[in-house]
Amino acid sequence: MSSRGWTSDEIPPLRQRVFVVTGASSGLGLATTRAVAAHGGRVVMAVRDEAKGRRAASEVLASVPDAQLDVETVDLADVDSVRRFAQRLHDGHERVDVLINNAGTMAPPRTLTATGHEVQFAANHLGHFALTGLLLDLLTKADDPRVVTISSLNHRQATMRFDDLTGERGYAPMAFYNMSKLANAIFGYELHRRLTDAGSPVRSVLAHPGYTATNLQFAATTGLWKFLLGRLGNPLLAQPVESGAWSQLYAATDPAVRGGDFVGPDGRNEMRGHPTLVQPSAAATDAENGRRLWEISEKATGVHYVFPAAV
Repeated sequence: MSSRGWTSDEIPPLRQRVFVVTGASSGLGLATTRAVAAHGGRVVMAVRDEAKGRRAASEVLASVPDAQLDVETVDLADVDSVRRFAQRLHDGHERVDVLINNAGTMAPPRTLTATGHEVQFAANHLGHFALTGLLLDLLTKADDPRVVTISSLNHRQATMRFDDLTGERGYAPMAFYNMSKLANAIFGYELHRRLTDAGSPVRSVLAHPGYTATNLQFAATTGLWKFLLGRLGNPLLAQPVESGAWSQLYAATDPAVRGGDFVGPDGRNEMRGHPTLVQPSAAATDAENGRRLWEISEKATGVHYVFPAAV
């Protein structure tokens, strides 16, 4: 893959293409929405807070007056909400060209969802697992369909605690955030394997933004992490959100991208820079991890994938 110096200015025309972007009301999701809209794509902005989503859509329209935007609410930590969102997409769209699994939450105190799942694992992984499976038929109807799942540099610091995914035996906010990002990577590779085996036209691609200044660092609800990541890390180390979004935009739009690619910044330690191919951790590509996480995710969400071949 040759992408030296690539920026969002090089996104090809996207007219007639439908993008679903989770977490589209701020940060990387909003930057991605703006760039896709500027190149003619229609964006379904999947947001948890409708009022915040509509304010974000107004911001995009102020700079891209002809932007095609739909604001839809979904709580990725609630599989019933994900199912309702997926049904609305089926009701309103004949196909989805690109799903960008971008939304995330970072480093809260230990919190369980109503169904008993640790909230970072639920929102960052399980919700996207369910959404992807529920939209797979719409993706299969598209030309050059892609699922882009956003992981993190931090996935390399994590191991899957398959025997304690809720943190009952011990919980650390950032350790469980890192594990959720490893789950994203494991999911992306296992999805690629299963799509390939099924002969599906859908491509599963991964991306990470390096260290990017977003609201995520300030949304961390533990004071120490807010201080370390937001007050210190963002101004000293982070790249602007517009360039942080390049990796996922490249993964979502560039013709050179293949299923199973992992795209990240090309700068030192992958902290910032232009998109390039990067290497995942061994745990991310481990087939047994993939099988085990897939089975756990099916049981937790009740979503069982059907892999249709090309139409």
